Parts: sequence; structure tokens; C-alpha cells
Amino acid sequence: MTSATNTREVEAQTPAEDEKFQRIGQAMMRMRLLTGRRMIGRLAIQHVAPGLELSHLDVLDVVRRAEGTGEVTVGTIAELLRIDPSRASRIVADMVARGVLRRKASQADARRIVVVLTALGQRLLSEIQVQKYSVISSIFADWSPEDIESFSLLFDRYVSGYERIFQANLSETAD
Repeated sequence: MTSATNTREVEAQTPAEDEKFQRIGQAMMRMRLLTGRRMIGRLAIQHVAPGLELSHLDVLDVVRRAEGTGEVTVGTIAELLRIDPSRASRIVADMVARGVLRRKASQADARRIVVVLTALGQRLLSEIQVQKYSVISSIFADWSPEDIESFSLLFDRYVSGYERIFQANLSETAD
């Protein structure tokens, strides 16, 4: 077999037949299972706030992110989490009862009620973030700084490519 033949055979291999792509696909599946089960969030709750649920973490994160763009209502939370407004209302009510969130009148329209983080909610978010970074840090504990740097750049590049393909497909289906 000639060198040119070998090259054509390698080029003809589909990603599904390539061992490197199979390894990446298998790792993606394992990662999806871990993220689907929300293992980091569960560990954070276990270590920081055992009484909270994953839905509480979601609401905390949404309120934190949405506060930067304006006032946060139960409707905002429902929309960003893609859940029914009545479910969002129940979760918020529970979090208000726990002292993690507070309801207050809107500064823009006193007839509207907005949701804000309390000092406890802010502290929980900070502690949960520390816990998440602790888990990530422990994963890389035996990696060299160069490997971590390379991985961080390559992983960001990979996720960015994934997002581009996903967005392009969404655009195509919207047309």
C-alpha cells in the first residue's frame, strides 16, 4: 500500500470510525451524565446548604444574573428557567420563607413586586461558587499548569465551536 493510499484511507474515515473522536464522544457522554445529574450542584448543596434543592440553586443563579440587567420578577425567573410561572412562584415563596430571597416593591413601578437576594442568599451563592471551584480544582490537582492552560483554551474553543454549530442550526430551523 502506498503512502497516498494510506492518506486517502485516513481522510475517508468518518469521525465515528476514528478512535480519537470515539474517545471524545464517550467522554462527552460521561460528562453529560454527570452534568445531567448535576453532581457539582449536589455536592455544593451537601456541603454548603443541605436544606436547599437544585431548583433553589437555579433560582439563585437566575436572580444573580438577571439583577445585572434590571429588576427581577417571578415572571423573569419563570422565563429564564423555562418553567411554569406558578412553579416559579412556589419556589420563590419557599426561598423567601428561608430568608434567601426577599420581595420588595419595584423602584420603577411600585405596583410591581420584584425579587432580590438577601445577605444570606448572596453568601450562599458565594459559598456554592467556592465549592464548585473546589471540585474543579481537585480534578486538576495533579495536572501541570501548562496542561491546565492548554485544556482551558482548548475546552473553551471546543464549547465555542459547539455553540456556533448549535446557533447555526437554530437559525436554519427558524428560517
